[in-house]
Amino acid sequence: MIGKLAGVHYAKACCAGILTFWLLASCSPPPELIGIDNPEAPAASVEQAKRHKVFIATTRQSSEMVGAFYSGQRAPELGLASVTVSIPPSHVAGELRRPSRLPPDPRTEFAIVDPATFGSDEAFIASINRELAKRPPKDRDILFFVHGFNNTASDALLRVGQFVEDTGFQGVPVLFSWASAGKTTRYVYDLNSALVARPKLIEAGELLARTDANGFDIFAHSMGTLLTMEAVLDQAQNGRLGSIGRLKAVVLAAPDIDVDLFQTQMAQIGEDRARFYVLLSQDDAALKVSRRLAGGVPRVGASDIEFLSQFGVTAIDLSEIADSSSGSHSKYAGSPEVVQLIGRGLANDPGYGHTSPTELDEILGQAPIRVVFD
Repeated sequence: MIGKLAGVHYAKACCAGILTFWLLASCSPPPELIGIDNPEAPAASVEQAKRHKVFIATTRQSSEMVGAFYSGQRAPELGLASVTVSIPPSHVAGELRRPSRLPPDPRTEFAIVDPATFGSDEAFIASINRELAKRPPKDRDILFFVHGFNNTASDALLRVGQFVEDTGFQGVPVLFSWASAGKTTRYVYDLNSALVARPKLIEAGELLARTDANGFDIFAHSMGTLLTMEAVLDQAQNGRLGSIGRLKAVVLAAPDIDVDLFQTQMAQIGEDRARFYVLLSQDDAALKVSRRLAGGVPRVGASDIEFLSQFGVTAIDLSEIADSSSGSHSKYAGSPEVVQLIGRGLANDPGYGHTSPTELDEILGQAPIRVVFD
């Protein structure tokens, strides 16, 4: 009887914890702001603001709602677009100052302006090539960013802009935005949306392969890592992964993937596992909830670094990082130490894991970050 009562109390505690997490994360969502400029202080008029043109490949349906641009509904065809993310002069690395009301003030807040859509693959590719041509040859790379669970188009674009700025990435960023509902209560919908998007992610990758980019880095977060792994696995099984010779690294941040599934995926990918980097943190609150929803199966992004490195990937443990302004699930962007580490890693070839101990110490500095690789 005592055992049954204890089990009931534990179940209630788990449910209460999950409910509290959902409720706290769902309070007062910020406004959508794509294409909304400030008439009194247009983004283009703020001289010291930084601006990053971000290209978009998406499985979202377009939206007529002011500031949304794209909705959380699934589209049958791949949409292609671009925007400019404006970074305020007062920006501090690791922080994302998003407006709580419209219009944004680009002097102190992030803004997303100049939305444009492309009517054909060729127009999309040509526009990316023009951006690549503006850069010196050494910087003509593409960062292919795949967002995670509970993201609107605005959420994802703001994060890409901040990430590019803080890492110092000099190439061209491309966001793959799958049809997340942008609500914490829609976990199952998001999971299915991510899986539905797999062929379109492959299609987007094939478009980027037709550009003049010298190299590609893939960066995926949270549930977006599951989508990325499924697409990468498809390419590996068909002998096309890295066949062009331009894929440099695949970075998986806080992967919301079953560890057993991940082990199977890595085994099928084979020798290309050396391209993979996993950012994990054992205090990841979101992945603790995800683990409960998955029946207690551990998630890759909250697993043990030594265990994970056995899969042949470079594992980077961020558990001791405590200064993330974006919480435990987004340390890749919310901690100045981590974004700088990633930035220096993206700038190094072959990568920040496969370096000499001396070079690795220089990259890590005094940051409490552990790196283990096979």
